[in-house]
Amino acid sequence: MRYKALLLASALLASGCGGNPQPDTRAQVETAPAASNDTASAPAPPPAQTSVLFKNVRVFNGVDPVLQSATNVLVRGNRIVSIGTGDVPTEAGMTVIDGGGRTLMPGLIDMHWHSMAVRPTIAVAMTATAGYLNLMAGAEASDTLQRGFTTIRDVGGNSFGLKRAIDEGWQAGPRIYPSGAIISVTGGHGDFRSPIELPRTLGVSESRTEVLGDTAIADTPDEVRIRVREQLMHGASQIKLTAGGGVSSPHSPLDVVTFSPEELRAAVVAAGNWGTYVTAHAYTPDAMRQAVNAGVLCIEHGNLMDDATAQLLATKGTWLSIQPLPEELLRAFPPDSEEYAKGREVLTGTDHAYQLAKKYKLKTAFGTDVLFSAALARRQGQLLASLTKWYTPAEALIMATSTNAQLLALSGKRNPYPGKLGVVEEGAMADLLLVDGDPLSDIQLITDPAKNFVVIVKNGRIFKNTTR
Repeated sequence: MRYKALLLASALLASGCGGNPQPDTRAQVETAPAASNDTASAPAPPPAQTSVLFKNVRVFNGVDPVLQSATNVLVRGNRIVSIGTGDVPTEAGMTVIDGGGRTLMPGLIDMHWHSMAVRPTIAVAMTATAGYLNLMAGAEASDTLQRGFTTIRDVGGNSFGLKRAIDEGWQAGPRIYPSGAIISVTGGHGDFRSPIELPRTLGVSESRTEVLGDTAIADTPDEVRIRVREQLMHGASQIKLTAGGGVSSPHSPLDVVTFSPEELRAAVVAAGNWGTYVTAHAYTPDAMRQAVNAGVLCIEHGNLMDDATAQLLATKGTWLSIQPLPEELLRAFPPDSEEYAKGREVLTGTDHAYQLAKKYKLKTAFGTDVLFSAALARRQGQLLASLTKWYTPAEALIMATSTNAQLLALSGKRNPYPGKLGVVEEGAMADLLLVDGDPLSDIQLITDPAKNFVVIVKNGRIFKNTTR
């Protein structure tokens, strides 16, 4: 019955939110060098710009809650090399963009994204081939970039191939900080097997989601270490565990605590040996406290935390990656289903969790956690703007830029993109948005990126420019 409910929920969410989007053809794919055995008949790629000069822009630097006065910003290669009012001589290959007093700001960062599970419905995700799902993910990646999100932290799914295609220039999309497979216990959030697939053999991965590399089941400290090391071998920048039950879990109630302290510590040590960290899915105080005490450095969600747990996070300096989940998420489940009841409980606790985060000045990151809905993904900017229920527009935009970048930096030497993100300053990586207006005064501008983001630059490359 629960599996039927999930399939029905997927159809309701897809149909109720507007169906599949039309492809955005404006994205310019970065050009990678041709293979050595390429034929002479292949067309030569257009030359890439060597530098970009933004003239007469007001800068939101991602840190200060005010706009800087009109200035010029020069990008050379993939870095911001100068910011100032002095004249900048033109050079070969330079693209000059007259900002006309518009706002230049850092690219947005989403800290809770699932690249492989945004666009397909649940039914498609559970039945389609890996090739088809990767093509869907690529199309969604292009649209994600066109919404102004130049970086995402993927917290569950086999996005390694997509990341490589983007990094090599064959696919437009945001920078991806991949976690690889969600690591779960038997029956935990992330175990999508049916009961007839039990019992399993320790160390054997036979279920569909495990074979695809989207989940990994581990039931002992030794298995946890293996699963963590497998993701690191693939190129994970951080590790994602599910420390408690979830809303869409087919088996685990919301209140359960899944991994044991010994299993959690095994993951923390294995990740730490590689110079990176563990982030853990957890809604309830019990699941959150056990994860934090085991050395987990970031909690995903935390919607049901209490005062004592918030104090613990503050004392330990643990990050809270919480999402302003919309009411529409409940449409994914029949009103009489267990999943609907769990979702209602989580949504009801969200306001209190944000209030506690502010009360104890927790290190708080922004993400969206969009799943199985291309329509809801198109509202990525609206979800960010909804933070103004608790924060000023400046605070929300700072969170989605420089603050999120601080959390990305926890991956240390496993950081796939060494350099400073989330800011507009000399030496920082050139991920930039030119906004037609002042988002610090009117954050609703980010809810219509097609209209208001007139230039999108990632890694120094222009992916959209409607000023011409």
